[in-house]
Amino acid sequence: MATLLRFAPSPTGALHLGGLRTALYNYLYAKKTGGKWILRIEDTDRTRAVPGAVEGIRAALEWSGLEYDHGPEKSGPHAPYFQSERLDLYHSYANKLLDSGHAYRCFCSPDKLAATREKLARTGSNSTYDKTCLHLTEEEVARKVRAGEKFVVRLNDGRLPVRPSGYDLVFKNLKDAHASLPTDPVLLKSDAFPTYHLASVVDDHEMGITHVVRGEEWLPSLPLHLDLYAALSLPPPQFAHLPILLNPDGTKMSKRKGDVRVLDYAQRGWEPKAVLNWLALAGWGVQHDASGTSTPSSSKSSKQPPDSTAIMSMEELIENFDFSVITHRRTVLDPAKLEYMNKHHLMRRMSTPEGLQTLAERTLPFVKEKFPNSDSISIPYLERVISVLQGRITKLGDVPTLAPFFFVKPDYNSAEAKKMYHSFSSADYQKVVESLTARLSDMQGSWDAASLSEVLNDENAKMGMKQKEYMTILRHRLTGMKTGPSVADTLYALGSELSLARLRTGEC
Repeated sequence: MATLLRFAPSPTGALHLGGLRTALYNYLYAKKTGGKWILRIEDTDRTRAVPGAVEGIRAALEWSGLEYDHGPEKSGPHAPYFQSERLDLYHSYANKLLDSGHAYRCFCSPDKLAATREKLARTGSNSTYDKTCLHLTEEEVARKVRAGEKFVVRLNDGRLPVRPSGYDLVFKNLKDAHASLPTDPVLLKSDAFPTYHLASVVDDHEMGITHVVRGEEWLPSLPLHLDLYAALSLPPPQFAHLPILLNPDGTKMSKRKGDVRVLDYAQRGWEPKAVLNWLALAGWGVQHDASGTSTPSSSKSSKQPPDSTAIMSMEELIENFDFSVITHRRTVLDPAKLEYMNKHHLMRRMSTPEGLQTLAERTLPFVKEKFPNSDSISIPYLERVISVLQGRITKLGDVPTLAPFFFVKPDYNSAEAKKMYHSFSSADYQKVVESLTARLSDMQGSWDAASLSEVLNDENAKMGMKQKEYMTILRHRLTGMKTGPSVADTLYALGSELSLARLRTGEC
């Protein structure tokens, strides 16, 4: 059977980093096994739906480069891909459970249910429902239905067939956790919409899902899902529950708070490949044997996990992906690791003409936002700027603030510029600037960093000054800032026309 996975978010907010990692692991396993993955929207909780959330989820996946095989706007054999459009299917499965005695209708009102829970709690019972409606006769049920009384459909946990214990590809053999489940869980709500439990089980079966890869928060519900498969006489898929990612402060990620929204990373100019690299390796680094016991990292019995800051392409991530190397522990996302990875992914992109052009095109909106009057900035100019800033750029959104002098004239009135100017004599300043201006005005041949460096070294020797003092004068004239690319690189990036104009007047 071909591998088929699904990423099934709820449209209750923006896609966050934890959700993106889940989508990524689905993608990696599908690609590694030659299978496919689908995007399914689990929109059965209408009270929590957020307008535009589906579009946001799709935009985040598109930005990241995780292209699903079937789903919204990509019809396939498993359509429709919105659970709200599959209600008849859930009703048919609910009726199967009712007919077999594995489920029953419950007509208890919310007030009565609350009172029942309080009464049970006072007696020290762990039950959440007293099964009142389980004991209704068929005639009583039929009369209530005809009268239009609202009801939910509950699982009859007293009639469940015997099934094997749960097994997880990450957590391995699982202990029975039925005690943590509510009494006779609701499968179909009074609005005729299914709960997550029924809908996910039905859809995973009907769509032919072979592997369910989802967050650890669903691990306590696995016994219920396995019970449903058993009650419906359906073979369950394989499960892999991913330990939760935590914010740097150790708190759980949320769609509604924290710096975790995927599209925020896109808007600030992070490299999608770096973000995926970062998320993929978050939690990698331990091996487990079949029983779930950790084995030393030196063991040669299985694939060795990569270092948590290894710079890896998508092809390398696919090749190295293995559920056996995912830690059981929750992992704190370290922003410093993303910064490191992003720098290196940027340098990889800069190494080819096509990659450098793409980076320049993506940087242009950041420059225009920061400097609205920079309409004359061209892509070739930005390519030169980015290339000389190599190793200094953490993310593309930093380029305008990292080296503003490439886009606007230097601010000679800043405290930094004034302090630089007063560190050498006016006579030396004029002599250095005028001599270099004359030399560059007569310069023949290519205006490249290597040729410019030779000119600068020759001029420096001619002036008889310490190199640091000489270069500081020119750095002040060209940029008004103490730090930045080398003077030769700065001249190269600015180009001959702008460099000479700035040396002559300091006003360009």
